[in-house]
Amino acid sequence: MVSKRRKDRALLAARAGRYLEYAPPPTLRRHFNRLWSNTLFDGPPPAVAIVPDGYCDLLWMDDRLVVAGPDRTATFPVIRPGSTVIGARFAPGAAASWLKTPLSALVGLSVPLADIGRKDTSDFEARLRDCPDPAAAASMFGRLLEEAARNEEEPARDAAVIFAAADSGSPATGLPDRLGISERQLRRRCHHHFGYGAKTLERIRRFQRFLDLCRRADTLPLARIALEAGFADQAHMTREVGELSTLTPAIILDQLGMLEDSG
Repeated sequence: MVSKRRKDRALLAARAGRYLEYAPPPTLRRHFNRLWSNTLFDGPPPAVAIVPDGYCDLLWMDDRLVVAGPDRTATFPVIRPGSTVIGARFAPGAAASWLKTPLSALVGLSVPLADIGRKDTSDFEARLRDCPDPAAAASMFGRLLEEAARNEEEPARDAAVIFAAADSGSPATGLPDRLGISERQLRRRCHHHFGYGAKTLERIRRFQRFLDLCRRADTLPLARIALEAGFADQAHMTREVGELSTLTPAIILDQLGMLEDSG
């Protein structure tokens, strides 16, 4: 368990290692938003903060495939220094179909893929364990996803509309009319595809807009970042960022600015 003091000093995951992400090949773009890897730095293990983003990921770590469900607040997994985590971020609406599981059942959890019951898990894990190094494992991981994608259904289109609205800051109140469904149906679909309701998703995507602004505009004052991200004011941003990440906006701005400078 991570102490409050260590949480206050936590590093965002991208600051704790060499993080790379890239667009998936065309055969995977309907199902996955990004492929990524993160090789943690050597040395004493820091408290690594995984902050909520509204997505669900499939990971290869510690010689097994793991599903990282959507988060409501930051989590602090224990990851071995020097180890490499390889991941695929599901596109909105794709995860529940691939996993045959509503994402409401996975909120805040990391679950071995074998426990969810995909029949190809043991074969995929054996092939990944045979890889001689992380680069080969990342390449194999992508090929295995392409194999699996051939038998998967198209992601639900309404999920993409819901996610895009939250991402742009559009109010959730207008979604039922846009989708031609009731408020209750919207709530059910949000919980199925994202793990929580539209307003929570909107809150999390606003937080992600704040992170994007910190990466691109580390010279802007925090009050300006707050307004551009969609917060009511700087105090609102400070409260929301603290609740979602345990960190202050100033600490996050400093960490992401350091990341850009070091690149």
